[in-house]
Amino acid sequence: MINKKQSLTLVSAVALSLSMSGCSVFDWLIYKPDIPQGNYMETQQVEKLRIDMSKEQTEYILGRPVLRDSFADDTWYYVYHFKSGRNAKITHKELIVHFTGDKISSVTGDYDLSSDFNTPLELSTLPSVNDAADLQPLLPEVRPDAKPLVEEERPTLTNQPEKANEPD
Repeated sequence: MINKKQSLTLVSAVALSLSMSGCSVFDWLIYKPDIPQGNYMETQQVEKLRIDMSKEQTEYILGRPVLRDSFADDTWYYVYHFKSGRNAKITHKELIVHFTGDKISSVTGDYDLSSDFNTPLELSTLPSVNDAADLQPLLPEVRPDAKPLVEEERPTLTNQPEKANEPD
C-alpha cells in the first residue's frame, strides 16, 4: 500500500511534469489564426499574362508586386506565404516578372503560364461564335395559361342558422 509521503511525492511529480510541459499539452484547445501574407493570385490571373504587355497592364492584372528591384525597375516579385494556424503547414508561392524596357520579356515562378503566353496581346484573337445566325435572344419562359401557380384559398360564406326568437 502507498503511504501518505509516497502519494504526495507522486502527485508533486505529476504536477511538476505538467507545469514543465507548459501549454503544449493543451495545444489542440488553443485557436491559432491562419496567416496569409503577400499577393494571393489565382491561376486565371497568371494565365492572362502575355509577352510584350506593359507594366500598367501587368499591374492591372496581378496587382502591385510585393517587391520591385531597387536598382532596376525591370524585375517584379509577387510572393505569397500562407501559414495554417491549425497544423502549421506552410504554402509558399512566387512569381517573378522580368521586363525589357516597359514590356514583359519573361515570367518565372511556381505558376503555370498559358499556352498563349508567347503570343503578344495585339496578335491574339478573341473567341468567335461560328453560327451567329442560329443565335436567338433568350426570352423568359411564357406560360400559355394565365392561372396562378398556387391557388389561394378563399373563405366561403355559409348560411348560419338564425337564432330563433325566444319568448320572454
